[in-house]
Amino acid sequence: MVFLMYHELELPGRPLSQSDPGYARYIVPQTVFGSQLQWLRQNDWRGLSVGEALGYPCGNSVAITFDDGCETDLIGAAPMLREHGCNATFYATVGFLGKAGHMSPAQLRQLSDLGFEIGCHSMTHAYLNDLDLPDLRREISDAGKELANIIGKRVDHFSCPGGRYDKRVLDIAREAGYRSLATSRTHANMPSTNPFMLGRVAIMRKADLTFPQICNGAGLWKMQVRESLRGAARLALGNALYDRFRTLLLRP
Repeated sequence: MVFLMYHELELPGRPLSQSDPGYARYIVPQTVFGSQLQWLRQNDWRGLSVGEALGYPCGNSVAITFDDGCETDLIGAAPMLREHGCNATFYATVGFLGKAGHMSPAQLRQLSDLGFEIGCHSMTHAYLNDLDLPDLRREISDAGKELANIIGKRVDHFSCPGGRYDKRVLDIAREAGYRSLATSRTHANMPSTNPFMLGRVAIMRKADLTFPQICNGAGLWKMQVRESLRGAARLALGNALYDRFRTLLLRP
């Protein structure tokens, strides 16, 4: 099963929460998201939360996930998901709550009360593989507890900011009591997949594949090749220098 990874939606007349080109390429217009949900419904596909997807039910389905906790999760994505009979998991970054373009704690609780699953996307959106153990526990364990206090429910699922992680991250996520950890590795998941190394396919403004191809897992190798090249560059340069070069390359 393919797990889809979304970020902020672009709504008419509403500025994005960030203008960085490295961020903006992950933003899809609300109309595009709507057409994707319509394709799922018209072709008898189900849109699931991570918790539902880990049961790997029969039939055509995808897991729908959102990272960061942007306000468009509540005012844009949630009404459209409900309209099309889809579920989703929204991974919120604790430190972003209440900031411009992001949900407030009350809005996050409202999203949870609508029946959507809330996951954790760390405390501050730091690259986890750069941190020492005390900071990792704050970003992973403490962040989940804080979100649980906000929504009044357990937070069972974690996603790694920027897709950066190492073995320490996986170990601490298990110790913290999460049921799964989502990466940004481009691959489909199956019952034999380690739930602490779940792959997700980023839905981009400019996609290499069509939405039906992505949902069917067709041609993901094309995205995997680019991902391998980016991963090698990050390993050679380090997170900070890699981001600096990426921003320069993406500037118009």
